[in-house]
Amino acid sequence: MSNNLRPAAIPLVTVDPYFSVWSTSDCLYEDTTKHWTGKPNGMTGIIQIDNKAYSFMGKVSENTEVLKQESVLVNPLTTTYTFKGEGIKLQVKFMTPLLLTDLELTSRPASYIDFNVSSTDKKPHTVKIYFDVTGEWCVNSPDQKITWGRKEISNNIETMFMGNETQDILSKSGDDLRIDWGYFYLVIPKMPEINYTTVIATSEIRNEFILKGLMPSKDNDNMPRNLENDMSVMAVTMDLGCVYMTNKSSYIVLAYDDIKSIEYFNKPLPSLWRSHCDIFDNLLIKVVAEYSDILLKCEAFNEQLTKDAILAGGKKYADLISLAYRQAIAAHKLVTDENGEVLFFSKECFSNGCIATVDVTYPSIPLFLMFNTELVKGMLRPIFKYFNSDAWLFDFAPHDVGCYPIANGQVYGDNALECQMPVEECGNMLITMAAVSIKEKNAAFAKENFAALTCWADYLVINGFDPGNQLCTDDFAGHLSHNSNLSIKAILGIASYAIICKMLGYEEKHSHYLDIAKDLAIKWERTTKENDHYKLTFDGYNSWSLKYNLIWDSLLDLNIFSEAIKEQEVKYYIKKQNKYGVPLDSRETYTKTDWIVWSASLTDNKEDFETLITPIWNFINESESRVPFTDWYDTITCKQIGFQNRSVLGGIFIKLLKID
Repeated sequence: MSNNLRPAAIPLVTVDPYFSVWSTSDCLYEDTTKHWTGKPNGMTGIIQIDNKAYSFMGKVSENTEVLKQESVLVNPLTTTYTFKGEGIKLQVKFMTPLLLTDLELTSRPASYIDFNVSSTDKKPHTVKIYFDVTGEWCVNSPDQKITWGRKEISNNIETMFMGNETQDILSKSGDDLRIDWGYFYLVIPKMPEINYTTVIATSEIRNEFILKGLMPSKDNDNMPRNLENDMSVMAVTMDLGCVYMTNKSSYIVLAYDDIKSIEYFNKPLPSLWRSHCDIFDNLLIKVVAEYSDILLKCEAFNEQLTKDAILAGGKKYADLISLAYRQAIAAHKLVTDENGEVLFFSKECFSNGCIATVDVTYPSIPLFLMFNTELVKGMLRPIFKYFNSDAWLFDFAPHDVGCYPIANGQVYGDNALECQMPVEECGNMLITMAAVSIKEKNAAFAKENFAALTCWADYLVINGFDPGNQLCTDDFAGHLSHNSNLSIKAILGIASYAIICKMLGYEEKHSHYLDIAKDLAIKWERTTKENDHYKLTFDGYNSWSLKYNLIWDSLLDLNIFSEAIKEQEVKYYIKKQNKYGVPLDSRETYTKTDWIVWSASLTDNKEDFETLITPIWNFINESESRVPFTDWYDTITCKQIGFQNRSVLGGIFIKLLKID
């Protein structure tokens, strides 16, 4: 990411929907760090230079001077802050190694923070760094009581941990919730040239460090206790000694042992890493031992993805990619079932908290198709399992399988029809399955689920072209009859089924369904055309909408809609663009970030693409809504409407996606 962009929120520790902490201020020392939901999950950093203390992270006190922040650089896997003053430079790098080609590594609940100090005035300076994390990370609310402890798991690794006194694992579900079971760890890998001091105490110890450079000699043993009056913290000081001719560095690890991660049709499931290393202490040993190699891999990945994004869509597009990458992945939880199959559960963040939502999966898949199709299949498996169960009552695809982290089936009550998205989800599942099959050059997974796919394709043949009054993925805009963009999805869903049939050797079925899709595409153009664009609804005169679903016609190499339609639509979107982007449709001024990028990707004209992308960059840079990358905002006021930290931002990778 370029140093010119000021993100609305900056990713720091981004592992999963519960273990996800951000900065929502321009400078890291201006405010406390926060969980993606906006609740405080505090980290504090203080540096002592030549016996004088300066704050660099978190709000400490008004009387404490700060070490001036020079820059912040967000790359796909790292966020690096640079501070300068008093003859030294401090770089603080946050790194979560979400390298999707390595699922074991991706699933590890561990995130690194590296501190690197150098002299800028060619003079020696004594430097000591203080860092702490609060007990807020392991409770949903500060009135809950926590306990704590410590252990040395090897000669050079010391750990401290905190957890809720009441360990009710997977006992609640919902949207605006934080984890309140399991144990939060501060891990200190000890380097021989650095002196470390660790303590578990209240936040008052910060003042002692600021005034004297010291910490208490023993842990506070007044537990269990809540966090409302005296905030409990795990703290470490790293005495770097004299910093002069060479840099000095140290790092710590933040880790979370959630014990069980997801309840899946009444069975508690562990995170995927446990299938490789069941004991948490042993995982931490691996996390520390592999740090140097992981750092090199992450830096190489940052460089390559940024280079590819600039080539595909320009520097501002690369900035958006860098900001979205960790968020899109960390809005999921990666687990395995009792048979060892991969399951990748999304959380519908700040929408309704649904788990494994199909119309959240669909916009996110470009990122995961790029790097590991097993993750896409991991999103689809819960939907097939639910559809094939006695609990599902309909012949169309389910919308979701519950409320995070409980995936036991929908919570609407008797699968309430008005809460479903029949055409939407059938089309989403079929298009996604075709994309996976083509990407893998293998339709074996489709064959396993062919009965369900056939049922959904036939549903679209009957109901898809002119959808009735029903919800689609843009359900925040309300029900809509005769939705022309949803009709595109249905047509492409039928064509996607034809692709699958061909790959499985069912030539007659392939020809039959492809002919239906082609005929419907011709009918769609004739029905929807209005002067220089295509309408929002078949009966909606003087209307328009982003026809983002058309992108799969090109990506799947179907070409049943003419290129002229796509080019004409893009030109029309540019005419309708407001300062901060193209509205979703003619009804309102709000938009969806992912759908703008999909619509912009309909053209091969780089100038047109960048014209449509730049307002999103401007929104991120200027918005007063200081929240993790939102996908729903107003194109005039530059304010968030709703949603944040959502996995659908994986959709903006679509410009980089090559299916075949």
